[in-house]
Order: sequence, then structure tokens, then C-alpha cells
Amino acid sequence: MTRKFFVWLHRWVGLLMTVFLIVVGLTGSLLAFNTDLEKLVSPQLFAAKPAPDAKPLDLATLAERAEAAQPQARVGYFSVGPEQAFMHVGARTDPATGKPFPLDFNQMFLDPWTGRELGHRLSGDLSQGTINLMPFIYRLHMNLALGEWGAWVLGIVAIAWTLDCFYAVYLTFPVALSCFFARWLPAWQIKTPTPSAYRLNFDLHRASGLWLWPLLFIFAWSSVMFNYSAVYEWTTARLFDYPGAENEWGFLTLQTPREHPRLGWHEALAKAEQAIERVASENDIHIHGPVGLAYIAEFGVYSYTVRSSRDIADGGWDGVGVMVDGDTGELRKVTFPDGEHSGDTVTNWLRALHFANWHDWLAYRILVCILGLIITLLSVTGVYIWLKKRKARLISRQRRARQEGVAPA
Repeated sequence: MTRKFFVWLHRWVGLLMTVFLIVVGLTGSLLAFNTDLEKLVSPQLFAAKPAPDAKPLDLATLAERAEAAQPQARVGYFSVGPEQAFMHVGARTDPATGKPFPLDFNQMFLDPWTGRELGHRLSGDLSQGTINLMPFIYRLHMNLALGEWGAWVLGIVAIAWTLDCFYAVYLTFPVALSCFFARWLPAWQIKTPTPSAYRLNFDLHRASGLWLWPLLFIFAWSSVMFNYSAVYEWTTARLFDYPGAENEWGFLTLQTPREHPRLGWHEALAKAEQAIERVASENDIHIHGPVGLAYIAEFGVYSYTVRSSRDIADGGWDGVGVMVDGDTGELRKVTFPDGEHSGDTVTNWLRALHFANWHDWLAYRILVCILGLIITLLSVTGVYIWLKKRKARLISRQRRARQEGVAPA
């Protein structure tokens, strides 16, 4: 009875998830090579190779150059690499009206060597052309390009997918427990020669799900983290040392955002560099270079992140960072990618693995790209198996009805 229930559950949950998993699977395959595809479709957003003796501008200078190029924009968080400085921006307040200036963009790109603006865009707005193709694919992947409603739907799907990972494995177990592993071995194999299209689809569905189960679970659960954080944080807090976003950041929140800090970009960067050097020295961390800088008005702090020997993700994403007070330069918070709280370590690992951002390993990005295709394969073969079984049930029902001399319903 239990097995029959899980067969029913796997069938209908799988069918309800099919379209959503195909969308996130195919878009995820593309996003595994997001930067490479961005260079292909939007090469203007990447700087030319600099002269051998050229030095990149410091982060504070880049922030000032951006605000000078677009006076109505305020620079938020931005990160810098060898080919571009990527900036999130918001609208400044118009003193004449007390309302934000109208902006048709929320992202800017600067040459990190000269500070020249390379371009800007309203992320995901396809009316601006191919410059927004990859951001639109990203929006499809994260929220079906439907905003909060789409994120909520994908959060529900992610929870169902995570649970399905467990009872789907259970359904591959042999009914008889004697010689368990010998009986279970065929579930991992694709029978050759294949006797029928149905058998091929069934073997592909079952075997690929088993071989890639760890990654499927990682991507399902990390999807819960992105789209239904309340469920993720509740669960993680019960398994690990995990303070959660509210406890981790709530103490920094100001009653009224501090829009105009006393420290400018250069003063703040100097304070942040001093603070992070102390942190690195006290924790035996080797700093490899700057990653990003931001002013966060809601917290009244400047955030500064570096690449370091403690990094999990490539490029220092979610790396070692400090937050300094925007008025005084006092150190307010230190963040580490691992070691401080086990729950944060797990979270950062999940984030790096989900975004194929693990130490820039090409082999892993290829694996993630293939995984997206496998997710699509699992969805398509699942529908095929259901259709074939449904057809077989209908034929069996009609046969019994004819034998009993009753017209089938």
C-alpha cells in the first residue's frame, strides 16, 4: 500500500512539475556558461585587453566615474573583474520633485582599466535588444520572468522536487529485501539491446536519476533556498549552526535609510582596506585582490569584499568581506565564506554549486550544463512513461468491459 501511494505521488507530482523543470533545466544549462554567452551576444560590455603595463583603477575611482557618467544614478553593489566592472545602480532623488529620477537602466558596465562606460541596461528588458538576452534567461530561470509570483511558484516546485528526490529513490528499490544490492543493480543500468521504446525511456528515467541523484538533490534544495527562503532557513537552523538572515543582518537595519553618508568612496575604501587587512592577519587569510564594493543605505554601511584563500566560489563571490560605518568608518561586521557558522558554510557551498561557480572548474560547468539537459530528459521520459501506462490501462479497461458485455465509461 505504501509503495502504491508513492507511485501515485511520484506520477502526479512529476507531471505537475514537468513544464517548470523543463524551463529551469534548459535555462540552467545556458546559465552554466553565462559569461561566455554574454561575451558572444553583448561583446560591447567587455573591455579590450589592456596594455601589459596597465593597472586597473581602484574601486572607489570606478564608483566615482560611474556616478559622473550618470549623475542621476546612485551606484549600489558592484564587482570588478579583468574585463568589466559590473554595477547595480538605482535612481537618485530629484531635489525639485522629491521623487526618484526616471532611469531606463539598473545595471552599468565600466572598463576597469580606464573607467569608461561600456554600456547600461534594464536587466531582462528584451525591448532593449540582445544586450538583455542573458539577463532575461536568468529571470526565466529564477522566477519565470514573472517577478515575485513566479518565484513563489518555483519555490513550491522546488519543495516538491526536493521531497520527490527521496521517494523516487525508494521506488527504485527492489520489493524483495533478500540479495538487495544484486536486485537493485539493474535499476542503475540501461538494458541493451533495448527491447522497446518504452523500456529505453524507463531505463533512461530511472538510471539517470540514480546516477545523478546527489546533484539533483543539491539543485532541488538550493532552489528552495533561492525561492522559498523561509522553509530553507527553518530547516537549516535545525540541522546546523545557522543564525539566518534576520539574526545575521537585522541588527544593522536602520529605521530610516541613510542616503548621504559622511564618508565618500575613497575614504570608505581606505577604512575598509585597513579593516580587512586586520581581519586577514588575525585569521591567517591570504588576500588575492578586491572583488566588490557597495554602499548599503538601509544599513548605513559600506561593504567591501576580497578574493582570498578562504574562497569557495570563483572570483571571491560570497568571499571574505567587511562592513564599515558610512559615517565613522568603524568596523560593523565581518563575513567569511566558511568556518564561522556551519549553516552559512553549507549555504555558500550550495550557492556556488548551483551557479556553477566553484573555483571556475570548466569540467564542473560542463557537468552542470549536462545536468540541466538531464532534468529535461527526466521530465520528458516521465511524461512518456505516464502516457504509455495510461494507454495500457485504457486498453485493459476496454477489454474487461467487452468481456463483461458492458460499454466502457
